[in-house]
Amino acid sequence: MPEKKKSIILVVEDDKFLLKAYESKLSRAGFQVEKATDGEETMEKLKVAKPNIILLDLVMPNVDGFEVLAKVHKDPKFKSIPVIVVSNLGQESDVEKAKSLGAAEYLVKSDYSLQQIVDLIKKKLKMK
Repeated sequence: MPEKKKSIILVVEDDKFLLKAYESKLSRAGFQVEKATDGEETMEKLKVAKPNIILLDLVMPNVDGFEVLAKVHKDPKFKSIPVIVVSNLGQESDVEKAKSLGAAEYLVKSDYSLQQIVDLIKKKLKMK
């Protein structure tokens, strides 16, 4: 019987500790995890990884998450990929900006456990 193909999650996070935690939790949940630590690396990874969903931090060096969102949403090859923003920015203006740029969800890091994020990803992938 053929092995079921794992969904690919592109985790974009510049905090190395948090990136490792996401990778560990998502891998145990059965996902293939690709990682990027800034916006430039994210755009390069998108070309080869072909993720099913993107978990995106906003505050990063070089190219920030808002710029990544804008680029992903404008590109026909990527705009159908759901983007879940996971950020420490909790201002209503940040949430509105991210949603207007195409974010499927906006989560404030301190309000969600890793398990809740995994559950949301599973839910989003089933909807897709």
